Amino acid sequence: MKLTIIGSGPGGYVAALEAARMGAQVTVIEEQEVGGTCLNLGCIPTKALIASVEALQKARRLDEFGIEGRGEIRPNLAKIIERKNKVVSIQIRGIRTLFKSWGITLVEGRGVLQSSDKIEVRKKDGQSDIIFTDKIIIATGSRPAQLPLLPVDGDKILSSDHAVALKTIPGSMVIIGAGVIGCEFACIFRELGTEVSMIEILPRALSTEDHEISELLERELKKKKIRLLTGVKVTRVESLDNGVLVTIDSGAEVVAEKLLVSIGRALNSENLGIEALGIHKSSRGEILVDDRMETNIAGVYAIGDVTGGPLLAHVASKQGIVAARNACGIDAKMGYSVVPAGIFTSPEIGSVGLREHEAAERGINVKIGRFQFRTLGKAHVIGETTGMVKIIADAGTDKVLGMHIIGPHASDLIHEGALALQAGLTASAVADMIHAHPTLAEAIMEAAADANGMAIHVMKQ
Repeated sequence: MKLTIIGSGPGGYVAALEAARMGAQVTVIEEQEVGGTCLNLGCIPTKALIASVEALQKARRLDEFGIEGRGEIRPNLAKIIERKNKVVSIQIRGIRTLFKSWGITLVEGRGVLQSSDKIEVRKKDGQSDIIFTDKIIIATGSRPAQLPLLPVDGDKILSSDHAVALKTIPGSMVIIGAGVIGCEFACIFRELGTEVSMIEILPRALSTEDHEISELLERELKKKKIRLLTGVKVTRVESLDNGVLVTIDSGAEVVAEKLLVSIGRALNSENLGIEALGIHKSSRGEILVDDRMETNIAGVYAIGDVTGGPLLAHVASKQGIVAARNACGIDAKMGYSVVPAGIFTSPEIGSVGLREHEAAERGINVKIGRFQFRTLGKAHVIGETTGMVKIIADAGTDKVLGMHIIGPHASDLIHEGALALQAGLTASAVADMIHAHPTLAEAIMEAAADANGMAIHVMKQ
């Protein structure tokens, strides 16, 4: 069976490997570089930058750990970017090596559907090739969204693509949007020394997260002296000689050297030839698929950001596996009931399952367990005591419905919550499991116990 995949991001390249494992003859068409946005401009580059600023943050606190040193601690952005690029290049080589190992053919160019079994590959030199195939997976991803009011120029007005490749540290920056990407970049640039202001049209930062978690993050942003304006709308952006002037609906103005537009993602579903094939799209542009990741055209699948839904690399990878299996004749279905997510702010955030307000909206009677990291010995040992674990359990059955963490290593710890949801565990079962001491995971055990009023490392009421 011949399978052709358009796009080699975390959805496309994983689908290719899975299909090759099952014996398919796989061709991957990629217009830019293997790894997609996640590897080249998103997940990995930003986390490499975050790793550098976390090292900087720790270095500035060495005296707290009894370490004496000489000289000024300061960031060198050129070296930070150099390290980021090295990390990315290692991962790129890894994917290309995997492709060779599994006999996957990589074709460089833009894939355009001609029919359900024919793809034109338009190359950068103006030439084109035709690939005939049995099955197709579309994995073309997304790009930073733009508004006419905020024309990104890569100089004064930036997208996240530009922010990971700046050559100098801005003295000041305005970030439009206090979602995941905006908050991560706010923490990065503030630690590097940039004066940061954030403007968000919604009432709070990270509006999709549990209210207690986003409120705690807002307090931490304030401690970092990041200016956060919520519930306001940008009405005008004006270019100045040395920066930008942003006006909000109250008439207030914010001036900064750089403006970062972080208002979400636009889906790469245009100019692929899908309209001519009659593949269904929504008004937003997402390619519509069923739970097998198949479009309305038999044998044509779509995965990842271009299908809408959770715009997460790991979701795209799972969708890629599901699509590849179905393309190879093995029945598989995609489910979204347990999707852990990490937000790499300072402090980190991890979440899975229902938020408290979502449970209330659904009329589910719940009980809540909480535990603060500042109570843990391990948190004090590593000098990171800010944050909490929050567990949401069904009031009647005690089943864990959601877990939300803000604090050190939250993106790693959240997978205990994901496993609890996947296995249908109760809060009591999580609390009864012996957790190693001293570890940060003890906070999960204590929060689970607290859901049933059984926590003992809390003050007696």
